[in-house]
Amino acid sequence: MIAGIGWVLLAVSLLGVLYTIGSGFAVRWLFSKTAPPLVHAPPVTILKPLCGDEAGLFERVVQFCTQDYAGPVQIIFGVREAADAAVPVVRRLIAAYPQADIVLVIDERVYGSNLKISNLMNMERRVRYDTLVVADSDVSVTPDYLTQLMATLCQPGIGYATCAYFGAATGNIWSRVSAMAIDYHWIPSVALGLWLKLAKPCFGPTMAFRKDVLERAGGFSAFADRLADDFEIGHAIRALGYGFAISPIPIGHACPETDVSSVISHELRWARTIRLIDPAGYGGTAICHPLLFAILGAILMQGAAPGLIAIALALAARLFVIAEVDRIAKPPQPNWWLTPARDLLSIWVFIASFMGRNVMWRGKKLRIGAKGVLVGRRPLRTPLLRRFSAWGGPSHRTN
Repeated sequence: MIAGIGWVLLAVSLLGVLYTIGSGFAVRWLFSKTAPPLVHAPPVTILKPLCGDEAGLFERVVQFCTQDYAGPVQIIFGVREAADAAVPVVRRLIAAYPQADIVLVIDERVYGSNLKISNLMNMERRVRYDTLVVADSDVSVTPDYLTQLMATLCQPGIGYATCAYFGAATGNIWSRVSAMAIDYHWIPSVALGLWLKLAKPCFGPTMAFRKDVLERAGGFSAFADRLADDFEIGHAIRALGYGFAISPIPIGHACPETDVSSVISHELRWARTIRLIDPAGYGGTAICHPLLFAILGAILMQGAAPGLIAIALALAARLFVIAEVDRIAKPPQPNWWLTPARDLLSIWVFIASFMGRNVMWRGKKLRIGAKGVLVGRRPLRTPLLRRFSAWGGPSHRTN
């Protein structure tokens, strides 16, 4: 009986290995695409909500001021308080690029539980152009980012364009582990979903749409109490009958984590949000963890050769994905040797994501209700509780 269950688990692991290998080929397919030429460069307003002086922030915002783009560009930065540490960064940017059309909005008004959306609503009053790009503070881009994004958006029937992204480690090992989750687990799964026409993503680090399309979808205010605002905005625009497109140029997503606690808490927010929005789909992602089933099967089979072979196949499949991603992302340091630890950590996050509805976001405790609606917000008060929550206790901290 126990051996029979072990064989079943090994069979599931094999399916996961095939899924993982398929996702590697899907990555190759996704980033082999090219955008059509940009015939007309529409005027663009870039909205960048900020909160604090993150490591590397100035260097990243400079990249938006040095775009090789043929049309007019307005950049609006938004913060809630004049004392926010990001304000001097924006002032420095304005001084360094006086020719750039840069606006700083300081407005503390809050319209819902999602403070990013409140920030965007406050910034929206200063928008000059009809084409909007929402770009997070932690993304890094190349000089052709805006040209490629607009070429993608301006195709017939497209309601929004977005960018896939790779993790940008800041140097320490935990940052690299965090980036590996994006590069070797998340983006391959997304690529496979796109390849099979099952995924319809809208990635928060960069979203581009016309202002009239956003207004028809309800405007930013419609998402003021949604944690997964990017998912909801994309869904609302597609519900209007529009299509979507992925820019062929990936961007970087900074991974500033400094310890295992911050890595787990950040990933728990992602995982728990997805689980509560799409329980069936998220449950199906168990197949993305062939190492889990291989280990369980090997244990039940008391270390017999088939179990050990399954573990080896699971690790080999992940190494194949790593090779495909690294060929495109070109990380500064090799990460293959961290593969077993990264897979085991992903398994832990997957399991812990089923243990509650609470997440933490910038020091605020949030509870996710039905369909991703935020139903509460309060500060996490003690350092002890913050540390305990990151490991799967009653509340779960995220960045």
